[in-house]
Amino acid sequence: MDEALLRSLTPSVIGVLVRRGADFAAAEDAVQEALVEAVRVWPAEMPRDPKGWLVTVAWRRFLDATRADVSRRRREDLVDQEPPPGPAPAADDTLQLYFLCAHPSLSPSSAVALTLRAVGGLTTRQIARAYLVPEATMAQRISRAKRTVSGVRLDRPGDVATVLRVLYLVFNEGYSGDVDLAAEAVRLTRQLAAVIDHPEVAGLLALMLLHHARRAARTAPDGSLVPLAEQDRDRWDTEAVAEGVGILQAALARDRLGEFQAQAAIAALHADAPTAAETDWVQIVEWYDELARLTDSPVVRLNRAVAVGEADGPRAGLTALAELDAALPRHTAVAAYLHERDGDPATAARLYAEAARKASNLAERDHLTRQAARLNARGSP
Repeated sequence: MDEALLRSLTPSVIGVLVRRGADFAAAEDAVQEALVEAVRVWPAEMPRDPKGWLVTVAWRRFLDATRADVSRRRREDLVDQEPPPGPAPAADDTLQLYFLCAHPSLSPSSAVALTLRAVGGLTTRQIARAYLVPEATMAQRISRAKRTVSGVRLDRPGDVATVLRVLYLVFNEGYSGDVDLAAEAVRLTRQLAAVIDHPEVAGLLALMLLHHARRAARTAPDGSLVPLAEQDRDRWDTEAVAEGVGILQAALARDRLGEFQAQAAIAALHADAPTAAETDWVQIVEWYDELARLTDSPVVRLNRAVAVGEADGPRAGLTALAELDAALPRHTAVAAYLHERDGDPATAARLYAEAARKASNLAERDHLTRQAARLNARGSP
């Protein structure tokens, strides 16, 4: 495989796609997927016209992505910005597509990635960020999944656990990312809860409602992020909180604990506190221990370190943080916060600035930059 050839052809292939009407970011995504396909195919059969081959494959990838994005936007137009409480509305075929993409011939991780890309409308970069893997790795995973299902009949739906994972990731991307998908994820999870009696379906719906209830308070009028401790709790949607807590309590009563119920329990403890100072951090740490036991997720352990810092003091939080990989997303931001609470503003300011450079979206980057500037201003003569 001539990697130098691929690198030399990349700019011109992107240029061809842009001239055909693709925006630059979409062209980059499509060419990246074409390069991954080239790495797979070319060692066995080198094309006579490498550039023409890349242009053809990249253009097909761009058209696939465009069709998926148009479909997603059409579905978003069908729902209100805020998901209403109560029974699910009449179902469309979107949820069925989620199940079909979670085909038994695919591994759970591949099924989730394919569904997020084909039905959820997320980009390869967004999916890779959710899975904490390089974009090229995720592009290969999605390409393999497409090849796997290309020759099978999509008449055997996948399992509920895979669909729940997809809905959870779609909601998270809509809640904190570049694309507003949170309301759509709530809508589909309501539909699923209406037809499947499963405690984890209820747990996921409760989790979404409890997080979505804080939506109005998460940003200031200028669009900047407002941390949970500083949010105006009078702006939280009390009806959504009450509905989420009620759904969670019914699910927990069945004594079949799963990760979404545990996450919802943590969200409910935050929602139950009249003020940030009255948050029951000790109980939150206990729920994070349960969640870590269920998932063994490094992201869960990162969030647990924050909770430990609140419950037992910042030194304890930093000790818990030291056990984790420093390359984890938001690891540096957590370290900055704990160092600030520990009375070390100089280290905190440096870490906030470093975390801002690593931030995955503009709002988070701006928030971390302001935190660094605040501490630097405080330390200036």
